Amino acid sequence: MRIIVNTPAGNIGHALVEHVLSNGDDVTMISRNPAKVTDFVARGARLVEGSIDDPDVLKKAVDGADLLFWLPPLVLDQPDFLKWARDCGQRIADIAGNAGVRRAILLSSVGAQHDSGVGPIACLPAIEKSFREAFPDMVSLRPGHFMENFFFSLPTIKAEGTIYSSHAADQPIPMIATRDIAEVSARVAMDTVWSGHHVIGLHGPADVSYNEAASIIGRVIGKPVRFVQVDDATMVGAMVATGMPEQMAKLVNGLYAGIRSGMVRRMEPRNPTPTTLEEFVQLSILPKLAAA
Repeated sequence: MRIIVNTPAGNIGHALVEHVLSNGDDVTMISRNPAKVTDFVARGARLVEGSIDDPDVLKKAVDGADLLFWLPPLVLDQPDFLKWARDCGQRIADIAGNAGVRRAILLSSVGAQHDSGVGPIACLPAIEKSFREAFPDMVSLRPGHFMENFFFSLPTIKAEGTIYSSHAADQPIPMIATRDIAEVSARVAMDTVWSGHHVIGLHGPADVSYNEAASIIGRVIGKPVRFVQVDDATMVGAMVATGMPEQMAKLVNGLYAGIRSGMVRRMEPRNPTPTTLEEFVQLSILPKLAAA
């Protein structure tokens, strides 16, 4: 079986390619940065170099494929990200569907039932629709809040024992490690039995509030960590200060506002994944703090 992966250098895509190659299946990778996937090319993965918004690149990639794994990447410098992401989703659905690819996995999100008021994930309802229309067999994976998002707070955790965000302090939200998303994605991709259209929620082992997360992180790293909720303007300003374009910072903060409002929430049954936040801090945050 040959599987297309459009984000082979990202946290999820990289781990997914590793799973698929280790299982003995074939992979076609779409990447603008070949240097980041040379290890996979050396192991036999096929590389199609170029951008996911280039029809010629997509036509080359889908040749001979059995399944498409599509992750809409958050491209920071797109002036109209939502339109760009929707157009990319429609384009790959049309091209792959016309090429005879019958099976697809879309990495969607909790809250994907809303096409406004939820920040960058507002592109997902249209992409899910495009995929359902193009592929007879299609799975939409809807993960919750990535535990890796705490990496952005490592400087303030190290310097002052504080996490700042516009998330609500005491609102429990589903949190999941990207390694678990990749593992589920690989399992679904390599399973040739399922058919039809499905939505699978990926919500981690438990819902956790930011106050609880700060306490867990502090306990594991061995120093007190507190959470401070900031207003939307302060959050946007902090993201801009790290180099994020203001328009994208406002869009990302719109996701946080959508979580606070309850629009972005888990609707599907919980399918527990193994990595707890405690384990994630031990395995991923502690080494980064030690290296900083």
